[in-house]
Amino acid sequence: MMVDDGVRGRDPAVRVAGAGNDSRSDELLAVGRDPETTVAVADVGSTGIAGLEPLVLATLDGETAFFSGMDTDGVRALVESLDEGTLPTDDAMAVVEHDPETASLPLPDDGPLAVGRRAVLSGTGWTDPTSADDYRDGKLLASEMTDDAMERLRETGLRGRGRGDVATDTPVVEEWETVAETDGDAVVVVNANEADPDAEADRLLLESAPFSVLDPAFAAARAVDATDLVVYVNEREHLARERAKTAAETLDGTVDGLSTRIVAGPDEYKAGEPTVVLEAIEGNHRLEARRTPPGPSEYGVDGRPTLVHTPRTFAQVGRALAGEDLGGVASDPGTRLVTVTGDVASPATVELSTDDGLDSALSAVEAGGRSMACVGGVFGGLTRTLDVPANASGLTGAQLGTNGVVELLDESTCPVAFAGERATFAKEENCGRCVPGREGSKQLVNLLRDVYDGEYKEGMLRELARVMRETSTCEFGRDAPRPVTTAMDGFGAEFAAHAQGRCPTGACDR
Repeated sequence: MMVDDGVRGRDPAVRVAGAGNDSRSDELLAVGRDPETTVAVADVGSTGIAGLEPLVLATLDGETAFFSGMDTDGVRALVESLDEGTLPTDDAMAVVEHDPETASLPLPDDGPLAVGRRAVLSGTGWTDPTSADDYRDGKLLASEMTDDAMERLRETGLRGRGRGDVATDTPVVEEWETVAETDGDAVVVVNANEADPDAEADRLLLESAPFSVLDPAFAAARAVDATDLVVYVNEREHLARERAKTAAETLDGTVDGLSTRIVAGPDEYKAGEPTVVLEAIEGNHRLEARRTPPGPSEYGVDGRPTLVHTPRTFAQVGRALAGEDLGGVASDPGTRLVTVTGDVASPATVELSTDDGLDSALSAVEAGGRSMACVGGVFGGLTRTLDVPANASGLTGAQLGTNGVVELLDESTCPVAFAGERATFAKEENCGRCVPGREGSKQLVNLLRDVYDGEYKEGMLRELARVMRETSTCEFGRDAPRPVTTAMDGFGAEFAAHAQGRCPTGACDR
């Protein structure tokens, strides 16, 4: 196993959050790294708050000053001051005192970084993503875990996170037990191909905290006696791929007989569905959802039992295996990562306890007037209110999606047109395997077009949505009607108005 000193505990130090995806951040790193000084300068990955980045954190004697929007001259001067034993704070957006050895980002009392809590995100923006020493002091779960791993998961009742997870919103231990009990050499898959530009959480974890994902994945491989571990990433997310590869190479050898590889999948929404993931990993040219049962946990990659979890799930698994108090509600313990996007100045990914309300995430972004929101990603539900608990039962009870995206929409967005756009996406992007997904999405689009022609066939739309939900092969087809049905639920008057030839928002051309 490769080890290094990392940046944790280095003092004086300058950390640049947001490097790797932003040329400005890379320039700041370059000018700050002066071998003639005693100052450690490190790339610490994104904090998840895009509007603050590149964010420069200067640390001296257990005190950190935060600077947003700093240029190269500013960083050069900052390094010089730190080298001389002085921490400039006049232009800082915040100054925080903390334990010099802390492994967690010191948080200001207010502002976007103070929103929610930082559990799985604790090291993002603070520790070196490529350093095993910066992660849990180098004490790896993959090396420590024994036969009590499943018992810990059973005790916590931890549920899966993300649409690409084989245990989405269900207890993960059930899938672990199925994989362990099924004949054949098991495979563990880290499914990081979200392929949804608004869903930032999985990419953020791999780029800024890859060990928090890969270490629990290796521990899972030990627990289910897997012989192969595959990290499946989006072909366009090069930094996430590089960071995952570095972490996997560092962890190599912690689990005897485990072979690891990185697989790049297409930047297509359907490619993140758990059974389509299997097709991509096997190298099949045409990607289609597989009929279930049996599911991946019994018949996965090359017919072998396969555990498929998203980075978000593995990060929660890591907390459970480390014996942390997950907190949150008993039915859905832990935290959920939420990306707030849409009609905002810049997106932000925050971490909410499952007993928090979704509306608590709004202070992490700058937004204008909001008339509604789409919660749950591409096929999320439309709603007027975000006074909804950030847990599985609360979100599903409100007919919303659980995929960790809150898309804010201002007054210029027409709910009817929005529902039509998402239905069109379903028609164009479905895999074509099953009739409900393939033909149902076409009919969904046609019925919505009829609204503009003066016929609002609400009953037919709802019946079609029911059939798609109950008979589609995969989650793509089951979730695709949600934007339409929730738009009808919350904005029925707008549908009626369109059938009468007018759009209340004025957004639709007649």
